[in-house]
Amino acid sequence: MKKVLSIFLGLILMFVLTACSGGEEDSSGGSGEAGFVGIAMPTKSSERWVLDGDNMVKEFEALGYKTDLQYAEDVVENQIAQIENMITKGVDVLVVASIDGEALTDVLDKANNQEIKVIAYDRLIKNTDHVTYYATFDNFQVGVLQGSYIEEKLGLKDGKGPFNIELFAGSPDDNNAYFFFDGAMSILQPYIDSGKLVIKSGQTSFDQAATLRWDGAAAQARMDNLLSASYTSDNVDAVLSPYDGISIGIISSLKGVGYGSADKPLPIITGQDAELASIKSIIAGEQTQTVFKDTRELAKKAVEMADAVLKDEEAEVNDEKTYDNGVKVVPSYLLEPVSVDIENYKEVIVDGGYWTEDDLK
Repeated sequence: MKKVLSIFLGLILMFVLTACSGGEEDSSGGSGEAGFVGIAMPTKSSERWVLDGDNMVKEFEALGYKTDLQYAEDVVENQIAQIENMITKGVDVLVVASIDGEALTDVLDKANNQEIKVIAYDRLIKNTDHVTYYATFDNFQVGVLQGSYIEEKLGLKDGKGPFNIELFAGSPDDNNAYFFFDGAMSILQPYIDSGKLVIKSGQTSFDQAATLRWDGAAAQARMDNLLSASYTSDNVDAVLSPYDGISIGIISSLKGVGYGSADKPLPIITGQDAELASIKSIIAGEQTQTVFKDTRELAKKAVEMADAVLKDEEAEVNDEKTYDNGVKVVPSYLLEPVSVDIENYKEVIVDGGYWTEDDLK
């Protein structure tokens, strides 16, 4: 009777954990000969995270690992429940791209109690000692590339101006968003101070420019408000956008009030992630620039880190001072981002095999 009751309770527990995780597994497979890896991704609504997850699964399974890939659809509670589920399943290591970098302290305590190591993937996990490595891109440089593109295309170095610009930033619960914004402002702020760049809305700070969850619809709504409040008689010449999904929302807003015509051209609009819609937009002459981050290489780096951890080896890092999570400086490997526009997208994106010519039709 006790044995039957135990099985019954176990089935109930499995049902509850599955329900809490937001549904069935997104992906599970691999031989498991080398170990078991839990991969927690933030959302499928952004194309890049789907590619990240798929790339990691492929790399891990090629090395003989079993994988459990989960997407939390930008709901923090889902991601916590999914990680708890992975711990219960007995994963050996966790690779986590957090939704909210400050929300995982307790669940990572549980992972540590089970001697499960954690790799932070592209987003720093804060307020915990239980992060072994961090795989990401040079996030400050991403912003520098965006700011420098605006500087070049407006001719600011040559003394041209003044030009009207509006600023958008990423999600305030993503540590990377601050690096992107600070990197861009390291280039743009001197021109704002000198009056060569004018922010007619007066919204100059990160908090004013932030876009929760990187939501394109929220960015579109904010751009609508900026245009109606500050640009009834003037045109906007440039928009700093930190991410392609935000850029697409901004473009929709601008086109809604007549931008994109011969007498009212679209402003310079930056972006990030080289998402398919944005590369098509660049080809169509709408979005101006994006920052390409080769997630295939990032996936390989995260897999190398996890593999090293499970073999009690040290992983390769190239930064041990930048990423302080509030408890420790997390040893990191930073990959180099690349600025992409109409001039070099074929060389970087197509020739590099990230998107094909057929994808871009």
